[in-house]
Order: sequence, then structure tokens, then C-alpha cells
Amino acid sequence: MTQGYHEADFERVVRDVGPTRFLPETAIEIIREPELGAPPQHVLFDFDGTLSLIREGWPSVMVPMMVEILLETGTKESPEELHDYCYGYVMELCGKQTIYQMIRLADEVKARGGMPKDPLVYKQIYLDRLMDRIRHRREALRSGKVKSEEMMVPCSLDILAALKDRGVALYVASGTDQEYVDEEARLLTLDRYFGPHVYGAQKEYKKFSKQAVIDHILSENRIQGSLLLGFGDGYVEILNVKSSGGTAVAVASDEAHRSGRPDEWKRDRLIGAGADIVIPDFRDYAPLLRYLWGD
Repeated sequence: MTQGYHEADFERVVRDVGPTRFLPETAIEIIREPELGAPPQHVLFDFDGTLSLIREGWPSVMVPMMVEILLETGTKESPEELHDYCYGYVMELCGKQTIYQMIRLADEVKARGGMPKDPLVYKQIYLDRLMDRIRHRREALRSGKVKSEEMMVPCSLDILAALKDRGVALYVASGTDQEYVDEEARLLTLDRYFGPHVYGAQKEYKKFSKQAVIDHILSENRIQGSLLLGFGDGYVEILNVKSSGGTAVAVASDEAHRSGRPDEWKRDRLIGAGADIVIPDFRDYAPLLRYLWGD
């Protein structure tokens, strides 16, 4: 994974969706029937929002930080106007590496006549504030006061165990920095499923992307993209899996409430990115895997 990669901004690639259907007695919505010539052999997961909920609520850290920084430029915009504006582009870039949101922040500072800091500086400010917000969650997991299942999308461990039983190789690709993904995967006991196949953002961000991980999986194993299955709540991994010829399952997770109902904003966005199937979480993992494997 050493060549240059750029993660594209969100663009709706699917505009017209015909009637969808649900697998009987489940919340599994079939957007289009996957064309699987053989069962998947390699399964890729996004991390935050797809498996982990440790960072749930991160926009409420990132957006106020951006508002603060933009107000320092002397802009005549009100804090409320800046909040809505920043929230819009933060969510549009959701799914990409964090650095891209900070690059956009630097551009916005410059556009208002300010002298922007290096995006890496903004990123570190954000990470410091985020760590303050979620420190108690990490400590609760580390001490055993909270079970890992309570900080995950429901039934994440169940589907991972079921996939292992089917003999597939499992991977994580995250826009979160490698050191944090490694640590939080251990806190959630996910490392036992993914082993060395946990890939996070790098300092040299142009040398890493979710597409780079997919390309590595396909080339290293000498397989076609049709044998790849991907799960994610961000548009990037959905686009990348589909463009590589794989099957994409959108996890439209309700991160704050774990309600079992899909987040409608995520659902619409991920369908627009080309998702084949939409689920709110992994509670219906058994019928989903039976469907995908043609059992």
C-alpha cells in the first residue's frame, strides 16, 4: 500500500432505486439482489459506527472546535450559522480519513482571510478534545466495568464469530489513526477476529485509503472483487467495495440509541453510494449470512 491514493468526496452514484424488499421477519432491506457466483471469501469491515461505538458523538467535538477557529478569523457569521455550515461539510466528508476534514477547515480559515495552521495541527487539537470526551469509555472497557458488547453495534461479536465459522478472512479498514484503531480493537476484544488485518489511517495520509486496503486484499490473495463482502456505515467503503466488484452491506447504525432502527440519513446516503443491502445493526446476522451464502 505505497502508491498515492485520494479519497473522493461523496457523490451520489445511484439516484433511482426501484422497489426494495425485506427478508421475511427481519430488518434486512434488499436494495438489489447481489450477483454472487460463489460465497464471499474475504470480508471487510469499517470500524467506527460499523463495529465500535467508543467514539459515538464525535461530531459534537469536531464541529464546535471548527466554529471556534473560524470565529477567530473575524468573520461576521454568527456561531449558529457557522455551526450549521461546518456540520454540513463535516458530515459530507464523513467516512474519509479525519485529515480531510481538517484540510477543509484550513481552506475555510483561508477563505475568511485568516492564516490557517497546518491541518495536522487542527487534527491534533480535535483528537485531544475527543480523547477527553471518550476517556471514561475507554477506561470503563479497560477496567471491565463495561462489557465490550455495550460499546459496539448490537451483535457485532456474533456476526464476526459466525463469519469465522464459515472460514472467511476478516479485515478492518478505518479512517481513524492506526494506533487508536489497534488499541480500541483490543479494548473491544476484536483483535481475536482480525489479528494483523487491522488497517488505520497513517501520517502520510495519501499512502493509505480504504481502497488501498481492498487492492491489497485482492492482489495478495489473487482473487476477483466478486469474492469480497464489505460492511460499513460510511460512503467511502461502500463506493470502494462496489467499484472493486464486491457486495456492499450498508450498516445504517443508530449509534446513540442502538435502537434497532436504521438511521435514515445514513440509509439514504449509503444507498446513493451503491449499497446492495441495508441493515440497522447485526441482530439479524444469521438470516443475512444464510441469504448471502445461499444456504
